Amino acid sequence: MRANDMNGTSKSTPGLGSKFGRVPLVPSYPTGSLDFLHALHNGKEQHEGIAPSAVTLDVMIVGAGLGGLSTAIALARKGHRVRVFEQAAKLGEVGAGIQIPSNSTRLLIKWGLEPLLAPRVVEPTNIRFRRWENGDVIGNTRLVPHFRENFGAPYYVIHRAHFHDVLHQQALSLGVEVVINSKVRSYDASKPSITLADGQAYEADLVIAADGIMSAARAVIHDGEEHKPLRTGFAAYRAIVEVDKMRQDPDTAWLLENPGLNIWIGDGRHVMTYSISGGNSFNMVLSHPSTSDPATWKQETALGDMKAEFSGWDKTLTKLINMIDSTMKWPLSTGSKIERWIHPSNKLLMLGDAAHAMVPYMSQGAAMAVEDAAALAEALDLIDHKDDVERALYLWQDVRMKRTSQMQEASLINGTLWHFADGPEQRARDLAMRQEVEGKSFVSSPNQWTDPTTQRWCYGYDAEQEVRAAWEIRAETV
Repeated sequence: MRANDMNGTSKSTPGLGSKFGRVPLVPSYPTGSLDFLHALHNGKEQHEGIAPSAVTLDVMIVGAGLGGLSTAIALARKGHRVRVFEQAAKLGEVGAGIQIPSNSTRLLIKWGLEPLLAPRVVEPTNIRFRRWENGDVIGNTRLVPHFRENFGAPYYVIHRAHFHDVLHQQALSLGVEVVINSKVRSYDASKPSITLADGQAYEADLVIAADGIMSAARAVIHDGEEHKPLRTGFAAYRAIVEVDKMRQDPDTAWLLENPGLNIWIGDGRHVMTYSISGGNSFNMVLSHPSTSDPATWKQETALGDMKAEFSGWDKTLTKLINMIDSTMKWPLSTGSKIERWIHPSNKLLMLGDAAHAMVPYMSQGAAMAVEDAAALAEALDLIDHKDDVERALYLWQDVRMKRTSQMQEASLINGTLWHFADGPEQRARDLAMRQEVEGKSFVSSPNQWTDPTTQRWCYGYDAEQEVRAAWEIRAETV
């Protein structure tokens, strides 16, 4: 096993040698004491370059979204043959802005994506929470230079379509075959194989379903049980505002001068805003309670309904909302508890939203799919024989289930923290964030982007390193 190699190659699982024995670089308790070693190891790894995995597989991925393309890149970098099947007749992403937090950016940069991302991203300086009725700053997270310095990677925002295009370009450059207009009609997990709507069948060593929150593969993996996502009672309007309109009004122009994320929070609602497309567009996400059936929503009334939801809010925010020309309403769902992501045949698995959909209140949905991809490629890189693929897959599943279930929980907690009605809990929350606004030291915060413990867990997480550490622990117990 690679974890036990004694030849000193870069494939070995990193550890800290001492007279007390081998200590893993990923401790089981929260600490920053080994951060300098993480930086040292990552620097050496990038300098040494990529070596193909000892075991290379023929892999088919269903779904060419952000998760599917990330998985294709991660596996192709390690020498696997990858084909991606996408049902859409044309590649693209629906939606507007998306955040790429440091735990994801670090991996994307390692994959060589920085030159493609650079002209399309915005790096916000801060995340500021604002009181719903007047826009007063009640919470503040310093992103620049804090996140680069402490977590080894920047925090970006980008248009979803641009992010998707960047991933697509990189996948093609690595030799990934992307087949569009190819809807999967059925799976045979035993071969494994997929059959398309036109009757064509394809086989591989491993099939990966990255087919989103309404995954068809999920029922195949669970013997017919669909495990549908759970409604949360919330929905979000998504929109883009023309920056030229904003510049013409001094009440909104200042939002463009210093790029940052601004989040107005109030009773059951919040509005998140930030610049995208290199600063040429302004993204808005407006979350609100909604228990009605999405089938009853009417696009022709969406604009008026959205404005009514935030009537009486801060003057600046109201002006922004009135600048919106069109919007789309999206239901917010979270994944139901799933006992496995891998079919008993060990030849079909799912990842991304198919496995662990979450509300967007930590802005980590796509980042979790990127982590899934990196962790899977790393797990397969640790084996020397094809007979050990099953072992690598289940180790990956265990590591990723823990991480994503915790992120689902953190996202739901934000949905509570942000949405207090005015009263004792709201006042206590705002008071607890006061020190970060004033630039004073603090040890905890209701703002999970700032809270030191949550920050380290969320943004300092290294998906590849976690897999290597878990592999080493299991190797030592065998």
